[in-house]
Amino acid sequence: MNDRARIAIVDDDESVRESLPDLLRSSGYDTIAFASAQAFLTSGSIDSVDCLVLDVAMPGMSGPELQQELNRAGHRVPIIFITAHSIEGLWRDLLRNGAVARLHKPFSEEEILSAIGTALKPD
Repeated sequence: MNDRARIAIVDDDESVRESLPDLLRSSGYDTIAFASAQAFLTSGSIDSVDCLVLDVAMPGMSGPELQQELNRAGHRVPIIFITAHSIEGLWRDLLRNGAVARLHKPFSEEEILSAIGTALKPD
């Protein structure tokens, strides 16, 4: 049985989907990456994810819209939002709806690993 935390990365940026899983695997996590929120929703992986690293702005369903959909369906997973844009006005709602951190691209290895550590801490 695998007891490594499973982190899902949802980002339309291919370079993020390629580099971030490598970093997280080298730090002891299992990872799975998706190019869109819709791909994540239809993957069947929702119940096996311990943390979600989620881009804010994506074509189709945005990160905040995916967060709302997960909440509506009763899937409570810690979410780390990543973005290249300012989300100051949106952050309060994202936090209230289950976000645990936000990182601005480009972020450091230390920042993402610290955020994941916070997200995975038991309640």
